[in-house]
Amino acid sequence: MSDQGVTMPRAVLSGLRRHEWLGLAAVLVLGIVAMAATQPAFLSTYNIYIMLTAFSLSVLIALSQMVILAIGQLNLSVGGLGGLAAVIFAGAMDVLGLPVPLAILAGLAVGLLGGLINGIVTWRTGLNAFIVTLATLSIFKGVNIGLTEAQPFYGIAEPVKWFGNARLGALPALLLVSGPVVILTGVILARTMFGRHLLAVGGNQQAAALSGVGVGRIIVLAHVASGGLAAMAGMLAVARLQLGQPTIGDDWLIVSFAAPVIGGAVLAGGHVSVIGTCLGVAIITLINNALVLLRVDPFAVQLLLGFLILFAVGLGRVRSGR
Repeated sequence: MSDQGVTMPRAVLSGLRRHEWLGLAAVLVLGIVAMAATQPAFLSTYNIYIMLTAFSLSVLIALSQMVILAIGQLNLSVGGLGGLAAVIFAGAMDVLGLPVPLAILAGLAVGLLGGLINGIVTWRTGLNAFIVTLATLSIFKGVNIGLTEAQPFYGIAEPVKWFGNARLGALPALLLVSGPVVILTGVILARTMFGRHLLAVGGNQQAAALSGVGVGRIIVLAHVASGGLAAMAGMLAVARLQLGQPTIGDDWLIVSFAAPVIGGAVLAGGHVSVIGTCLGVAIITLINNALVLLRVDPFAVQLLLGFLILFAVGLGRVRSGR
């Protein structure tokens, strides 16, 4: 075999090591090709719109968890906080009659405040974020049920309803929110001091502190960012559903955890990938859509998602060891 023939596979392997998301992209493309070849409805404009809508919501949920995984922690309250922000957003329009911009600010403020509480309690008490956010998950859900009395808010402003279901061909309007957020998150992680400090704290807190990084400040800001992203996802869910459903966020944990880890996040912290997380969300969205088109029993869907989490955890352990 010629030197060139040996060099090319090595170059490919080197590229895969530098860009872990290339393998995910290949899996995604293969999945799309397989579904397009076996299910004629898969490439219909409506089905693509459905998948992109699901992606628009799920990617914000996944990013909300990803910023916490970056510091080597886990946020179990993503769904609870996003759901609380959703009902505050909806209730501000329905009960208080606030204009849409003020309702958005109210929902976002709840997300940021909830994240601030998570961050301060985690840092000041020294408790594991898993325990702290498990407790705040219950608190946020309790406040949610108390405010709504387990009943939806129906008085959603017409512009919000329109935005939640508007589309241009196969492209949902929701992408106008999630798209820029994804780009901004990538830029912050890759190009800003905060992004570098975030990964430094996740990689080694003691070394980061010795280097002059304010570890407590970074942990608190990471949780605030997580809360803000969860709040945005909750408000987009209200726009999509056209009501403030108190169950919003109840099923977010799987995608919030699995997508970032599949996308390259190391459970011990210090390494995450925005591109990889987006591809992880896309793969999970593709799997869900494929199971619906193939008319697979919902029980089997939950079973597969459970195995997906185990796979994601195993993958994270391998990356941590490496």
